[in-house]
Amino acid sequence: MKKVMLVGPVGAGKTSLIKALNQDDSKAGKTNSICFYDGAIDTPGEYCQIPRFYSALLVTAVEAEVVLIVQDAADCRPTLPPGFAGMFSRPLVGVVTKIDLPHANREKAQECLREVGVTRPIFFVSAITGEGLIELSNYLVEGGCKYE
Repeated sequence: MKKVMLVGPVGAGKTSLIKALNQDDSKAGKTNSICFYDGAIDTPGEYCQIPRFYSALLVTAVEAEVVLIVQDAADCRPTLPPGFAGMFSRPLVGVVTKIDLPHANREKAQECLREVGVTRPIFFVSAITGEGLIELSNYLVEGGCKYE
């Protein structure tokens, strides 16, 4: 699998997504600093919500082959500025999480990702039910990540 960096607002499910992709059943906790896992870099949500931390994201992205921009399907408030994803010089993949929740809104979440600059691909996943994880994992393993 390509080395990925996950970026998204607080509570978007970045750590849970990493654990689900790695088939780790342990409970996810709050990420307080940038964490390096086997094949993944987890970033605190505050790093993309507070502009003074953008430089830390840019420097860390050099270590990744692809940046996953994560959006919670159940909380589609604007949390990232328009065009935010354009600062990364790595291929981008959009991931909509928490699609299993009753009040999840896939269309609104996809719209939020498009506003921040993610064009395609966009995957819809649930770390709880496993829906969409195989497709995302296959995409990352098969090298589908290209600059678009």
